[in-house]
Amino acid sequence: MITVSTEQINSLLKGFDRLYGLELLECSDTEVRAQVVVRDELKQPAGLLHGGVYAAVAESMTSLATAIAVLEQGDMAMGLANNTSFLRPVTEGVVHAVATRLHRGRTTWVWDVRFSDDADRTCALTRMTIAVRPAPTGQSPPWA
Repeated sequence: MITVSTEQINSLLKGFDRLYGLELLECSDTEVRAQVVVRDELKQPAGLLHGGVYAAVAESMTSLATAIAVLEQGDMAMGLANNTSFLRPVTEGVVHAVATRLHRGRTTWVWDVRFSDDADRTCALTRMTIAVRPAPTGQSPPWA
């Protein structure tokens, strides 16, 4: 398996992931840890962290981990299904995410992502399904 450090991944994040402030802390093919600092720009009108941030974090962290794991076999990975349940609001501090791989199949991987606040209270849960497909010929990852 290709080894890519979290520093390398974080330095290559762009677009929406950089906009909302995704920071990967650990990344393997079985577990991923990430966090996002809660800012006013990420809150919905009632002052809670917007649900789209949770969905984006879950999809990005699990897609990245899956993509790194399947790259050597010439495959790529992308989100196929994202189901998030919100249990407790986060209004400040940092939202912490831990993704645990549940299934590693030939064409799909399934992950559970637990989101918590700074007091380690569960705030949201996401079930992510990642599609694994052949990468287009000649496409290499940005860290290669």
